[in-house]
Amino acid sequence: MNTVKLMIFIMLLGLNTNKLSAQDFRPKFHFSPKAHWMNDPNGMIYHNGIYHLFYQYYPNDTKWGPMHWGHATSKDLFNWKEKPIALYPDSLGMIFSGSAVVDENNTAGFGKNAMVAIFTHHNAEIEKAKTGFYEYQSIAYSTDNGDTWTKYKGNPVLPNPGITDFRDPKVMWFEKDKKWIMTLATKDRVTFYSSTNLKEWKKESEFGNNIGAHGGVWECPDLFPLEVNGETKWVLLVSINPGGPNGGSATQYFTGSFNGETFIPDSDRQKWVDYGTDNYAGITWSNTGKRKIFIGWMNNWQYADLVPTKEWRGATTLPRELGLTKVKDEFYLTSTPVKEMLALIKPVGKTKILSTEKNLNLSETVKSLKGCFKLSLTFDASESFSINLSNNKGEKLIVGYDKLGNYFIDRTKAGISNFEKGFARKHIAPRISKSKVGKITIVLDAASLELFADEGLTSMTDTFFPKSPLSKLEIIKGGKKPITEIAISSISVRK
Repeated sequence: MNTVKLMIFIMLLGLNTNKLSAQDFRPKFHFSPKAHWMNDPNGMIYHNGIYHLFYQYYPNDTKWGPMHWGHATSKDLFNWKEKPIALYPDSLGMIFSGSAVVDENNTAGFGKNAMVAIFTHHNAEIEKAKTGFYEYQSIAYSTDNGDTWTKYKGNPVLPNPGITDFRDPKVMWFEKDKKWIMTLATKDRVTFYSSTNLKEWKKESEFGNNIGAHGGVWECPDLFPLEVNGETKWVLLVSINPGGPNGGSATQYFTGSFNGETFIPDSDRQKWVDYGTDNYAGITWSNTGKRKIFIGWMNNWQYADLVPTKEWRGATTLPRELGLTKVKDEFYLTSTPVKEMLALIKPVGKTKILSTEKNLNLSETVKSLKGCFKLSLTFDASESFSINLSNNKGEKLIVGYDKLGNYFIDRTKAGISNFEKGFARKHIAPRISKSKVGKITIVLDAASLELFADEGLTSMTDTFFPKSPLSKLEIIKGGKKPITEIAISSISVRK
């Protein structure tokens, strides 16, 4: 082989080495479809020991298209089995987001313990012609544990009252009044409906006209009770697009009381489920008792159909346990990875104290973990620090805390970002805890990072797209006080 041919061969070899494959950026322990597009998780229900995850799905492309309900099941919230598509578009329209319940008392007449899905029909033809209002609510049922579904012949069960945005029903059983409550996104507010049979619905009240963020349309609401210090409070989640705290789509929440007709908030303070840019349209599983398990779509409508994945596009956040805590006179939602995650974790490194060292290089501990691990540490909230995650290509994701009282994720140099001008930015979240001692956990999974601070009082979720795994880790202190209880764990990955 002559010199010119050898040089060409080496160049081609280098190009092939750096070429991204279809599975690059695929999460190892978050759910993502094997192929094609997904967005909102919906219809989530726990039944007969199985967690059902339904989600907005387009089986013909990696960009948004006519919506179906995809379906996956799991016994532990991490090992998912994809099932056949549950609901297909029909003459009434596409199948938009919604929820599912177990009808224990056969109120709808489909059978005792039938699973009933409540969803939005979206008629694109009416929308295109602009001759009417194109969203209304329908139901379907399953008597074989969700394997097959039959749409109700009397659909829609809740016609459109004459507004353009009328969607995403989240239904729950309100035991006190022996009735179903539907929480529905209606333009830039929420409307509550009630029913005794899931087929005939009565309007109860509206919420949100003069409260909360209104930078975009309201979507994917969820209403549920949580206990805190022996007191029952109600939590209302509402996704908004755009209008999030760091741009694009995000999910806000309110705490208050609900009497079966009206939701009354505790305060008008603005609160967010997650301050990152990649946690949207999240809701909770039905039929889990007092335990409330949340999962969101790990993407943002600002760039959702532009991210550089191939063959598949879209994933979910970690499943999270929701709780409430009180800081001064305000109730705040907490969100932490579910306890089932402990079965995936194996400690690989731990140190009790980082004394006067300015920098602590832990690259040797994480270099074999292929960009998938959990890191926890405790710090003094009067001083700043950063966690630098990098690779051998010079790409760097920086996570940390500044002494002004903010957590942050900086993805300006974390990999591919030229697909959207607003992607490469630093995102900030306020520290809600008033404790002098801070705690932070980050969970890294190939191309995503989730931050949980102060027992889940502050959370952030961001995606990023490095050309090789982040295999280097350095902790940089901004002061003299120690960082303690540093613990690193590997997380078992999908084979």
